Amino acid sequence: MKNLATLTLLVFCTFTTVGQKLKVEEGDLKNLKDINVYTMEFDYTDVQIPKFDNEEAFLKDKMDKREKKKAGDGERFKKSWFDDRPNRYHPKFIESFNKRFDDSVVKAQEDEADYTMLVHTTKLYPGYNVGIVRHNAEIDATITIYETTNPSNILFSGSYKDAQGAGAMGNDYDSGYRISECYAKLAKTFAKDLKKKAL
Repeated sequence: MKNLATLTLLVFCTFTTVGQKLKVEEGDLKNLKDINVYTMEFDYTDVQIPKFDNEEAFLKDKMDKREKKKAGDGERFKKSWFDDRPNRYHPKFIESFNKRFDDSVVKAQEDEADYTMLVHTTKLYPGYNVGIVRHNAEIDATITIYETTNPSNILFSGSYKDAQGAGAMGNDYDSGYRISECYAKLAKTFAKDLKKKAL
């Protein structure tokens, strides 16, 4: 039984690692060697939700189901869906990224800096947790670094697939919490790649 548990954990870690592999789209991480501060920007344009044609179809489905159970819950879900971005996902990414660097040798912030780090979420799967069964949240994202005053000057762009988020011991019944952990994982992985190639 112990060997089975160890094997399961090993397989899980392997798939997580594979899912987090960086695919360079443009430029090189080495171009970021002398950059210490990044302005953070987040983009959800054309984000895809698995099993739905688009985000609008996803929201309609979730809102209709909630509205049938209790009037007003549909709109509350929609508001939470968008509010979680600036209130939970963005701060989580920034916090997770910054804590990977000692003495703020590299720092992400909301204030303007000479270079911008744009996180474009291309896939967002909220996952689920209904007690007896659950599934991690997942995101795909492209991270692009460019000169703030000259966005066409792209120093680096790379994508990650299936950054997964879950709560400790499976206590993650709130989708916003699960998704926020995806951004923490994404930031951690990018910071690791950055330290390996650019510092």
